[in-house]
Amino acid sequence: MTSAESPHTLQDEEQITAIANRLKRAHGQLGAVVRMLDEGCSCESIVTQMAAVAKAINTAAFTLISTSLKECIVDPTVDSGPMTEKFQKLFLSLA
Repeated sequence: MTSAESPHTLQDEEQITAIANRLKRAHGQLGAVVRMLDEGCSCESIVTQMAAVAKAINTAAFTLISTSLKECIVDPTVDSGPMTEKFQKLFLSLA
């Protein structure tokens, strides 16, 4: 199996921390959405909070993809063509 075929694991500890923090924040926001539903809050307030959750999750995913792509392109052992295609498909899956 070549490097291009094996799954990539993010190595940038700073980005891992940033992504994890964003997802933890989204997790808390999602909990708030559930509480808002239980408490009978307005639809507008709930949808606004849900949009914040979606944005946080999408931002985390885009950050993960872009950082991983950068690492793979810089790595001389990786055939960047197939890896770029793989990350492009991941990126488009979020659109």
